[in-house]
Parts: sequence; structure tokens; C-alpha cells
Amino acid sequence: MIFSVSGKILLTIFNFVVGTLSGSTALVVESAHTLSDILTSSLAYVGFKVGLKPPDQDHPYGHGRAEPLMGLAIGIFLLIVVYEIFSQVYSKLILGAALTPPAPLAAVMALIGIVANYALTSYSMKIGKKVNSPAIIADAKHQKVDIYACAAIFIGVVGARIGFPILDPIIAFLIGLLVLKTAFEVFKDNVNNIMGKLPSKELLKDIESAAKSVEGVYGAHDIKVNYMGPYASAELHVEVDCTMPLKEAHEMAHMVERAITKRVEVVTLAIVHVCPLGVNDDDLKDEISNKEDS
Repeated sequence: MIFSVSGKILLTIFNFVVGTLSGSTALVVESAHTLSDILTSSLAYVGFKVGLKPPDQDHPYGHGRAEPLMGLAIGIFLLIVVYEIFSQVYSKLILGAALTPPAPLAAVMALIGIVANYALTSYSMKIGKKVNSPAIIADAKHQKVDIYACAAIFIGVVGARIGFPILDPIIAFLIGLLVLKTAFEVFKDNVNNIMGKLPSKELLKDIESAAKSVEGVYGAHDIKVNYMGPYASAELHVEVDCTMPLKEAHEMAHMVERAITKRVEVVTLAIVHVCPLGVNDDDLKDEISNKEDS
């Protein structure tokens, strides 16, 4: 994270200085965008650190939800950046501010930005996936926009230099649309995380396989996964011999819990309900309901 933030600080300074000196609205807008990157990277780091705190009396499931909450904060910052970008474009295209071609130095800075942002994005995404951090991954997706933005700025500068100065604010507007799209994706991913969206089929299969690896377990069903930032908890039912004594069934449940947390890296907590083999859960629920009603 230190490498990522340091790189963004340098890009912010250079984009603003070069954009101001060269007269490139798009490059100045990009400096505001990279400034927001510093804030969002800081939020992602805070969310990651808080999410790693172990469970306590007030938070028995840990503090992992701090990460998607920080991801939502990143989305809010992106919307603020979009507003600032569109305000700049409005003054140029609608209010009729003077349109002058940016200096060639702006094109050079845009090329440097492409290379630098690609390196920073690749690094952040690699770290985010390695530690399974929603906040860091959200920040990397945000930063990926900068690659396309710098490429668009380069095209805009070249176009303005050959006689189309209106391209510079138009490119700035397109950058705003890219940021808006990223904000939507960040909100969507983190809201789904908080709301407990169904995980991938691969994760469900891994949990089922880990449960069935325990001798005496004939099947697993009703698997539910609750994400907590970089980690998750799992709840499931396992099928065992209906003649198994209660004590053995109790021990079996703990064996399955240990097998899941050991074999499925993302799952740090498992809650297992033991079911007798051959008994339909829905029929059992109906039978219990009928007894309660009678």
C-alpha cells in the first residue's frame, strides 16, 4: 500500500503541474482524480487493517465488514470526483471558456501516466486478490480507470494540437463517465458483499467436498456463506447414519467444522448441523409444525 500511495502522490503532483503549465483541462482533471486515489487507497488500507482484527466480545464474527464499508466510502469519493470533473467540462463546453490546444508536454505526461498507472494497478490487484481484500480490489478497479484516462488524454492532446482543441474537454468528460462507471461497480460489489450475495459455485463445492472428506459424512446440503471482509463463515447440514449416537454425532459435527476451516482457506468459521441420512428436512419441518399446532 505504501508503494501504491507514494506512486499516486507523485502522479498527482506531476499531473497538476504539467496540466497547468501545458493548458490541458483533461490533465488537471486527472490530477484531481489521482488525488482521490490517494484518499481511497488510504481508506482501503484502513479497512483492511480493521478487518484483520480478531473477534471480541462485541464482535463475535470479527471486524471483516469494515472492508466493504470502506469500499462504499470509496464509491462516495468517486461520485465527488465525477461532480468536479463534470463541473470543469461544463465551464469549457457550455459556458464558453477559452479553448486552447495543450502544449506537447501534456502528451508526454499522459504516456508516463499510462505506464505508471498500469504498474500501480497490477500491483494493487495482485495484493488484493492474494489477501482476498474487497477494499483493496475496489481500489485497484478504481485505479484501472487511470490507464484509460491517460490514453484518452494523450489522444485528446494530439487531436487538439492538429486543430481540434475541443477534444481536450471532451476527453475530460469521457474520463468522468469512466469514473462514474467504476463508482457503480464498486458500489455494486461491496453492497453484494454486505448483503450476503450467493458465493461462487466453486466455493460451495469446496465446502461440500471438505465436509464429505470426513469419514461417516454421506452428504452436505443447505450450505450458506456469510462474507466478513477477506474471510467468511459457513453454515451447512451434513448427513450421517441415523443410528449414530448423539455423542458421536456431536463429535462428527466438530470434525466437519475443522475439516472445512482447514481445507477452505477463505472460511474461518463453520457451523454444522447434523441430519440423519434419508430423512427429508422439509418433511421433518412439516412434522414438527404439525406437532406444535396440535
